[in-house]
Amino acid sequence: MTRRLATALAAPALALATVLATATAADAAPADKAQVLAGWTQTSASSHNLWAAARANQSAWAAYGFNWSTDYCSTSPDNPFGFPFSASCARHDFGYRNYKAMGTFGANKARLDNAFHEDLKRVCARYSGATKNACDSTAWTYYQAVKAFG
Repeated sequence: MTRRLATALAAPALALATVLATATAADAAPADKAQVLAGWTQTSASSHNLWAAARANQSAWAAYGFNWSTDYCSTSPDNPFGFPFSASCARHDFGYRNYKAMGTFGANKARLDNAFHEDLKRVCARYSGATKNACDSTAWTYYQAVKAFG
């Protein structure tokens, strides 16, 4: 009797396990998630532009499960002295949050901080003279802060 009961319960249990395994595999992020994340977090302007385009169309990337949340420049002003740093801070947050979720933050932090600095310098390149110098100085300060405390 016990053997018949065990056999009778084994088939539904196996079927349930198969369904759960299939659902988990279907819900998993695509295999190239790390590669896509790396492409969007490099120091180049093209990397920034790819990330910005993806951010504008987040639903197209929903299967990847990226964390797009941001607090922008945290407790620092998002637009210090009128310099628009908020998008640079948002990309920096994106890199930090997603690499932390993948468990590879330590190996990528320095590059993320350098990409942040390059993004800030691209903002500052829009200016000239004393305004550019002030922007560059502010960018350097923001970079040093995330490098030390980020």
